Amino acid sequence: MKSYDVLMVLSNHLATVGNGRAIDRSAIPELSGQEFRQAILDAVASGERVASLFGVAEAQAEVVRLYVVLADDQDSRFRVGTTAVAGDRFTSLTPDCLQVHLFEREIAEQFGVKAEGHPWFKPVRYQASLRPGHDAWDRATNEPPLVGVTDFYRVEGEEVHEVAVGPVHAGIIEPGHFRFQCHGEHVFHLEISLGYQHRGVERAMLGGPNKRSIHYAETLSGDTTVGHSTAYCQVIEALAKCQKSARAQTLRGIALELERLANHVGDLGALSGDAGFLPTASYCGRIRGDFLNMTALICGSRFGRGMIRPGGIGFDVDQKMIDELLRRVAAGKKDCKSAIELLWNSASVMARFEDTGRVSPELAEELGLVGPAARASGLQRDARNDHPSGIFRFSHIPVAAWTSGDVFARAYVRWLEVQRSIEFVEEQLAALPGGAIQREVKDLAPNQLAISVIEGWRGELCHVALTDAAGRFERYKIVDPSFHNWMAVALALRGQQISDFPLCNKSFNLSYCGHDL
Repeated sequence: MKSYDVLMVLSNHLATVGNGRAIDRSAIPELSGQEFRQAILDAVASGERVASLFGVAEAQAEVVRLYVVLADDQDSRFRVGTTAVAGDRFTSLTPDCLQVHLFEREIAEQFGVKAEGHPWFKPVRYQASLRPGHDAWDRATNEPPLVGVTDFYRVEGEEVHEVAVGPVHAGIIEPGHFRFQCHGEHVFHLEISLGYQHRGVERAMLGGPNKRSIHYAETLSGDTTVGHSTAYCQVIEALAKCQKSARAQTLRGIALELERLANHVGDLGALSGDAGFLPTASYCGRIRGDFLNMTALICGSRFGRGMIRPGGIGFDVDQKMIDELLRRVAAGKKDCKSAIELLWNSASVMARFEDTGRVSPELAEELGLVGPAARASGLQRDARNDHPSGIFRFSHIPVAAWTSGDVFARAYVRWLEVQRSIEFVEEQLAALPGGAIQREVKDLAPNQLAISVIEGWRGELCHVALTDAAGRFERYKIVDPSFHNWMAVALALRGQQISDFPLCNKSFNLSYCGHDL
C-alpha cells in the first residue's frame, strides 16, 4: 500500500486509518457479534470513543452489516471494525456503553434490526426504513411512524405535572418537542423528541457523488456550511487521492474559523438576552453580522456557500481583500472584547450562569460529548488538535477548556475560542501562501471506506463514505455534533428550575436539522 493511502495496521482486531484517509474495505476485519461488541467495550474502557456506528444493507437485503468507527484521540487515529447481523435483531450495547444509545435506535429505524435490551428503544427521526419491507417498529407498511407520536416517559405522583413545549416555537426557529416532568418549578425529567426536520440526506447521497452532493453537504446544518462541506470534500479527496494546495488549505481554515467566530459571538449575545442582560446581547448581534460579512466578502455568501469545493476552494483573495479582512478582524477583536467582557463583570449574569445546567466530567465522558459542551466539562477534546487535517496539521490552536460544566463554562469556553480563532485568522491572513486554489479531482477509488472529521463550531463533524465496485457511494454516514450532545441537554435540566431551560438550551445551542438530517 502506498504511503499516501493510509497507515493501516491490525490492532486488537480492528483496522486503523487516519483522518482524511481511505482504506480498502477488504482490509477491515469482519468480527463475530460478540467480538464486535467486546472490541467496542474494550476501546471505550481504554479511553477511545464511538465516533460513528451505522448499518449497510448487503445484497438482497438479507443481511445488515454494522460498521463502527472508534476515535483514538490520544494517538490521532480511527479504528474500524465490522460485523454482519443475520435476522432482525442483535444484542444492545447501550446498557454497557451509553455512547451508542442513539446510534442503535437509528440502525433499528433505518434497517429494521432491533437492539434487544435497549432501555429507551424509540424512533429517532420517524423515517421510512432504508430497507423496504424491514421495519423495526412492527408496522404493517414501510411508512414511518408519525413524527412525535410516541410513548413519552411520565413521572406519577401527587402534584407532579407535565409541561409540553413545541414543536412549534416562538420566533423563527426549527421545530423540536420538549416534554418536562415537574413538581412545581422543579424538573424531574426532560424528554426531547426530534425528527421534524428529517430530509433524507443520507439516502439522497447514495449513488453519488453528483452535482447535488456538495449542496447537500452545505445545507446539512446551514450555520455549519463550511464545516460540513469541508468534511465532505475531504472524503472525496481521500477517495480520489487528491492533494490540496497550501493556499487552499489555509483559506479553508480561515473560513472555518470565521464560521466559528460568527456563531460563538452570536451565542454569547443570545445567552446575554436569555439572562436579561441587553448591552452584550445588542452588541453581539451586530458583531456576529460583521463576521458573517467577512465570509461574504470572500465568497459572496454570509454562510460560506460556494467557498469549499472538492480539490480546493471556489474563491481566492487578493492583497486588497486580505488588507480589508485584516482591518475588519482587528475591529471585530476590539468590539468583542468590550462587549463580551461586560458579561463576566456583571454579578447578576454570573448568578444566572454559574451552577446552572451542570454536566459533570464523568457524565460528559459517559455520553461521549464533543465540542464546546465537552470542553466546558473538562474534556480536552478538539479534532483540530486530536485529529488535525488541512492547515491544522501545521498551525496549532490551543484547546480551550473549563471544568465546571455549567452554563458559565459553556459560555466562557466560547469566549476563549473567539480569542484564539481571531489570532489564528490574523496569523494566516498575514502569511497566506501562494499557489493554485484548485486541484484536479479524479474518479473515486472503488470498494473503499473513507473517514473525514472536522472540528465545527459545535464540535466534531464525522463523515464516512463507503464506495461500491464502481466507485459510487454505497453508504454515506454523517454524524453532526448535535447527535452526540442532545441527551446532555435533557440531563442538564434534571434538578433545575423549568425557568432555567432557555438558558441551558442556548448554552448548548444544538442543531435540529443537523440531528435530523
